[in-house]
Amino acid sequence: MKLQVENLSFAYDDQPILEDIFLHVNQGEFVGLIGPNGSGKSTILKNIYRALKPAAGVVKVDGENLFNLSYKQAAVKIGVVPQEDVLPFDFKVEEIVAMGRSPYKGLFDADTPEDKEIIRSALARLGIEEMAKRNFLHLSGGEKQRVLMARVLAQETEILILDEPTNHLDISYQLQILDFVKQLQVTVLMAIHDLNMAALYCDRIYILKNGRIFTSGTPEEVLTEEIIADVYGVKADVRVHPVTNKLTITFLPHSINCI
Repeated sequence: MKLQVENLSFAYDDQPILEDIFLHVNQGEFVGLIGPNGSGKSTILKNIYRALKPAAGVVKVDGENLFNLSYKQAAVKIGVVPQEDVLPFDFKVEEIVAMGRSPYKGLFDADTPEDKEIIRSALARLGIEEMAKRNFLHLSGGEKQRVLMARVLAQETEILILDEPTNHLDISYQLQILDFVKQLQVTVLMAIHDLNMAALYCDRIYILKNGRIFTSGTPEEVLTEEIIADVYGVKADVRVHPVTNKLTITFLPHSINCI
């Protein structure tokens, strides 16, 4: 499935936050949103999955206006891992993952044998089968994130919206989760802070600055020393890593004079 965002604008209390956002993610593509704090990354994602209502613009999935669909219909097409998932009550891990099957069920429908197998498989693929009966709120940050990934996997959508899914996780969990998402070969739009992770995993990147798209392209095209200095106001040394053949970025203190 292809995701398209056209002419998206959003404002808080008449204060413009996003202006004229155009972006697209082709089928099977892994696209990142990067930019300084407050540039609008999470706001774009929240407008796409309708946690916020845009002032203008449209979001399309394979040419169909997502805003014309019910929330349940949209949830069959797009799975979301938000930056924070606050639950009013504690649930067992398997119950959280089972919520991914909700778009396919009526209000009082019980899990079918097929649902149970999908849930079991999602737990297994994230390596958390042994956690199925544990309480979600008692888990570590990394464990919770894997549970939320299992939930969206059980949802069986072809598009994933990820809002900084590796935020506050140690490096092992970061690599595990992004490796897993990359292997799914679905359409992914992800907001991410870490430029090195963006360079390592993203096929293309949109850079945001002050609520607008500053530039877009492959990591090699947009993660240049000049653009990083312009957008983030910092010096950086950008090179191709000899092992990964991907860009690696080293940020330099202002006190260092670059020759």
